[in-house]
Order: sequence, then structure tokens, then C-alpha cells
Amino acid sequence: MINLPRGTQDILPGESEKWQYVEQKFFELCHRYNYKEIRTPMFEHTEVFQRGVGDTTDIVQKEMYTFKDRADRQLTLRPEGTASVARAYVQNKLHGSAQQPQKLFYHGPMFRYERPQQGRMRQFVQFGIEALGSADPAIDAEVIDFAMTLYQSLGLKSLRLVLNTLGDQESRQAHRDALIKHFTPYKDELCSDCQVRLEKNPLRILDCKKDRDHSAMKTAPKILDYLTEEAQHYFDQVKHYLDVMGIDYVIDANLVRGLDYYNHTAFEIMSDAEGFGAITTLSGGGRFNGLIEELDGPSTPGIGFALSVERLLMALAAEGISLPIDQSLDCYIVALGDAAELKAVELTKSLRDIDVQVDKDYLGKKMKAQFKAADRENTKFVLIIGDQELEDQVVLVKEMKTGKQEAVSFDQISKYIKDRLRG
Repeated sequence: MINLPRGTQDILPGESEKWQYVEQKFFELCHRYNYKEIRTPMFEHTEVFQRGVGDTTDIVQKEMYTFKDRADRQLTLRPEGTASVARAYVQNKLHGSAQQPQKLFYHGPMFRYERPQQGRMRQFVQFGIEALGSADPAIDAEVIDFAMTLYQSLGLKSLRLVLNTLGDQESRQAHRDALIKHFTPYKDELCSDCQVRLEKNPLRILDCKKDRDHSAMKTAPKILDYLTEEAQHYFDQVKHYLDVMGIDYVIDANLVRGLDYYNHTAFEIMSDAEGFGAITTLSGGGRFNGLIEELDGPSTPGIGFALSVERLLMALAAEGISLPIDQSLDCYIVALGDAAELKAVELTKSLRDIDVQVDKDYLGKKMKAQFKAADRENTKFVLIIGDQELEDQVVLVKEMKTGKQEAVSFDQISKYIKDRLRG
């Protein structure tokens, strides 16, 4: 027997309906907020992620699935969505569109080579939105509101929005210098990754899982102490918009997004539900005003967020939320005899043509076994056709919930079923 690769999963009937439900919620919300879909390839030239995600990140250094094609070009399965969207934005000159900002959404599988654990797979599905072309703090608040609204629309209550700013370029440089000065005396005590980060991107030391309990972490300089007046004003405006929207948040000066392209607003949404797990992050995002330039595009501000569908479903399970999924079957046709079977095929087609969900037996089962099959499908109406029904030109309709039976003529059956299903 050949098993699936480690870190992947089969999503079977019974579970896939949950995925479809949350996907539909996401699509509906994108429509409401006027975000349009963009679809990018599952693999890109490796440089897209090296430049777009940042070569000091764990994603680029350790987690990417990279390979060479037959022409010796180096390609990478996408580990996240934003860099691909940014590449498409530049290549297709979306910055020249009259419609600005470009409000885009994406969904699909991403790939990271990391240790599989609950809610973290090597192939996982992300939803994400990106707003490109606006430096208005109001759109930062809109993106955060979108994320919170999506979770709340699915019934989640144990949510915590954590907010920070990474400041503008001047703020980040001052904070970077302070971090280097602070951590240099402890360099030999830090993990090997953080020793490299100290020179390349000391901000990422604050995001290290190995060194997070080191005493130097507790006294590390906070970005909030190095904000320029302009950066502070921007952060204050974002908070004000969230206040106006009635969105609660907590400030965490140590919140650092794991990708190099972030600046100004950074946020994560956590689940505080009991039993959700040690890793409480549901999703995160922030502003990335230098990313488009990094990929050879014009200076373009942007903000977005992404969530893992796997972790969303985990949070729903942790809070005991059952999605309102109708897994019943509208109609099941029971046919007895060859002539009835022919009529059943005709009726199946005609009902499906008017958007009725219908199925029938394809294994030559006896009548009792066909009824059992209808029961397993949680069928609303069973339509019975035998020799007597053919002679009388009727279908015997049994409502499974009440047990009530009624004979309906062939020429009226489609309208009858449609009317009954409408209630």
C-alpha cells in the first residue's frame, strides 16, 4: 500500500463539506469588501521568494521546496501568497490600472518543509487578501476588520487581536541599531540562527522560538520607543479607526511578523479557546510598503493578511462550533424492474435539470437495500417507481421525515418536488 507523503492529508467526504463552507464564507466576504480574485502559479522562480519573503527568514533558509527543472532553472513551490501576488502585480502592470488601490484575494495550497504537527502541515491551504496602492491607515483597519469579521461570521468568540507597528524606515533603522547594541554582548549565548540574524536582520531575533526565554529578550529595546513622529501618527490613526469600528485589540511591542517585507502595521489574531494548542496564532498580516520595489516594480504601498484553513477548522473544533451544513439528499429514486429503471433514469435527468439534488441505485439492489441507501444519505424524499406506478403513470413519493406517501403524476412530479423543497 502506498501512503500519502508526510505532512499532507486526504480531505474526505464528511470533512470536505466544512472546507467548502468556510471557503464560501471567505468568497462572500471578499465580494462584500470588493476584493477581486487573483490566481498565481503553485511554483515560481526561487528569486521571487528570496527577494519577496527575505533571505533571512526561516521560510527561505529552511522550509522551501526548491528544485531545478530540465532547463536547469531553479523553481520553488510557493510557501506563501503575498510575494506571488506582488510579482503578478508588477509583471501585469496592475499599478497602471485606473482602479486603485488594487484589492485582491487568493486561496490555494502552499508548501513548507517543516515538522508536521496539528494544524501545521507541509501542504496547507491559505486564504489571503492584499490591498496594493494605498498608504491610507483606514485600509489597514479595513484589512484587520475583514479578518476579524471572517472569524466572527463563523461563530468564533475566543479571539484576541494583537497589534504592533514596525515603524517607518527611519524608525526601523534606529531600532535595528539599538537591537544590535543590546544583543551583541549575548551573541555567543544565542542560537546559531540568531547569531546570523544579529548581523542581517536583528528584528527577527525577537521572533525566535529557541531564544524566547533568554533573559535578554525581556529587556530588548521596543520599537515603540523609536518611532518617528510620522510613524507614531500613522499607528495612532490605525488604532483610532479600529476604535471607531468597535474592534478590540491589545498592543504587543514584541510582535514581529516572520517575513522581511513588513513595516508599519503588524497584527496577529489569536485563539484563546481551551484546547486549541500551544501555538495560538490563527492568522497574521501587516503593511509592506517596500515589497513591490523589491520585485522591480514602482514604489507601491500595500497591506494584507493570510490565514490557514487548517487552523481555522481547529479553532472551530476547539470552541465546539458545528457548521450549519446540510448533508441531506433531496431525492432518492427507488426503481423496481427494468422498465421502472428506464423511467428512473429519465426522471433523474429531468429533476437534475431543474436543480434538484437526486441520486439512485446503480448496483442492482433489492427494494429494501435501496431504502437503506436512501436512509444513509439522509434523504428528504424517496421516489418509488414499480410496475403499478408505470401503469398508473404516477410516482409514489414518500417523505422520509413523516413517512407520508403520495402518488404524483409523471407530468407533475418535477413541479411537486420543487415546490416541496421550497417549503
